[in-house]
Amino acid sequence: MSGVGVLARRSVRGATAMRGGRVLRPTPYQVVGFLFWLVMSLAYWRVPLCCDAGQHAAVVERLKASLLQPRHPMADLPGAGSPYYSPYALAQGAFARLTGLSGWQVLQLAGPLNLLVLLTGLGRFVRVLTPRQWAPVLALAAMTLLWGTERAWWSGYLGLMSMTGNLGHPSAFAIGLAFWAWGLTGARAREAGRAVRYVGPSGLPGLSGYAGLGALYGLILLVHPVTWVAAALGAVALVAGWQRGWRPAVVRRWALTGGTALLVAVCWPYFDVFVPAGDGSADGTHRTLYQDLGGHFWLALLGVPALWRRGRRSVRDPLVLMFVLDCLVVAYGWFSGHHTYGGILGLTLVPPQVALAVELAAPRPWPVWRRVLGGAAAAGACVGFLTVQAGAVVPRSLDPVGFAQPPRWPTYAWAARHIGPGEVVITDGYHAGHAIAGYGANLAAPARPDAALDERERARRLADVRAYLAPTSTRAERTAVARRYQVRWLLLTRRHPVPEEAVVVTWSGRTGEVLARVG
Repeated sequence: MSGVGVLARRSVRGATAMRGGRVLRPTPYQVVGFLFWLVMSLAYWRVPLCCDAGQHAAVVERLKASLLQPRHPMADLPGAGSPYYSPYALAQGAFARLTGLSGWQVLQLAGPLNLLVLLTGLGRFVRVLTPRQWAPVLALAAMTLLWGTERAWWSGYLGLMSMTGNLGHPSAFAIGLAFWAWGLTGARAREAGRAVRYVGPSGLPGLSGYAGLGALYGLILLVHPVTWVAAALGAVALVAGWQRGWRPAVVRRWALTGGTALLVAVCWPYFDVFVPAGDGSADGTHRTLYQDLGGHFWLALLGVPALWRRGRRSVRDPLVLMFVLDCLVVAYGWFSGHHTYGGILGLTLVPPQVALAVELAAPRPWPVWRRVLGGAAAAGACVGFLTVQAGAVVPRSLDPVGFAQPPRWPTYAWAARHIGPGEVVITDGYHAGHAIAGYGANLAAPARPDAALDERERARRLADVRAYLAPTSTRAERTAVARRYQVRWLLLTRRHPVPEEAVVVTWSGRTGEVLARVG
């Protein structure tokens, strides 16, 4: 009887397991993250690519033409030393060669991919800070809504509005990698601290994990150096905050991480990673980052009380240290004139935003102060959404209010149909100057600085283009400039007359711009 009973019990257990057993249910963040990924991917695809997208599309086009020796992204010049030729861009160029897609099409596909890396990285980072299931969901809401009441549009900013134009940029991919790196760094720092405390140096994690983490930081440095600055500061904060017991074995492991990151960056053959660090040619462009900081970011200050509470519990709290270090670097960028360091402003908001999310994910009942903080955060999210972010996800056709929409730049496919790959263009249009190279054309004067082209040479080219377009220029002067740079095409706005020696080929019905052939 006892044997029959055992068999019966076994059969019941087996039948129960087959009928259901343990069911894997998605977490709240997996559900919300998937819906967010879907909505933002559609929002990204509905808005024409603009701004710096032309530069990145041009990079893909040059790598599509030659993976080993790409030309300058925007000019008929050698491209050796250009920091745009990162491992990320190389992968895009190889994909374009295999599929035959254009640079613009590759950027459109890159947006959802970068968003996936970003969302999974955010979830990994928040989980290392707290086991509370709703914390990543609240962190995503804070990260995308708690900015300000003036539109902050810049590569690397994570508001909903900015995402519609910048998800396809290398900065979005690098930020996603940074979140992953922080999550892995935090987990390893805690693990190593526990091993030193309870087991001793023999219980430390293996070296391969530290080397792999260093390779990840090296990849971030190559893909987007400004994001790497914030990523490195975050790593320092996490290790300083959670690592316990600085024995020689621990120091050697973290030194391996830093050394591997440096080795990966130094061995990249396309450019010297240290040249952009000392290049101040882009500081003037980045000066705008420091304008109207209050209007762009004040809602993120709602997370400062949560940071303050964390700091009271421990002055070595990683989020507190991260925020302080970021603020110091941003201040250095302002006072030193190296405004490029202001590029980490978007990631400077992450510590207060995440601290707020972790605080509000605490189980109920809440004390009065947390209810007040939660109400203020909800109100701030509504204000941010209604004043700035709503137009990113609410199409004009469904908009009953008239939310501000993302910029809609014109496309230049109508002109690119006539311009051969590598042919040189002179343009007086701001939009055309930033976009036309993305179709495979070259500019006589690149619109943006690049370490592959000496800034003094770029200034001379810009001066020659201004002289060509000047109302007082003569035909002989224009011919000399056209011959100097082998100019084949003029792409002119309606406010500029077509020179007598040029032949109009086509024009845009939307903008009134004219494409004319010269030479």
